[in-house]
Amino acid sequence: MSLKIRLARAGAKKRPYYHIVVADSRAPRDGRFIERLGSYNPMLPQDHAERVRLSDERIRHWLGQGAVATDRVARFLGRAGLAPMPAWREQPVQSAPKKKAQERARAAAG
Repeated sequence: MSLKIRLARAGAKKRPYYHIVVADSRAPRDGRFIERLGSYNPMLPQDHAERVRLSDERIRHWLGQGAVATDRVARFLGRAGLAPMPAWREQPVQSAPKKKAQERARAAAG
């Protein structure tokens, strides 16, 4: 069984609120989970103390058991100092210009 530390959506329509949970990777996003580890409220300002709440001790426990955090949760853990900060690209590789477009841009510039 592979474990994931991920977000489970709660809250009303257009008022998102997320629980940070540890769950089996095969379980649905908002479905069955093993334990709730914290919460994330994106409606609060970024510097607000209650925006991201984490249970440090339990997160360390589950990381020790082999749970893997998703990209967004890994950023939260990196900021809290519970895990190394993941590499984050500003522009996704998939949306970068393709090879021929890059050649045309180089030819026009040079």
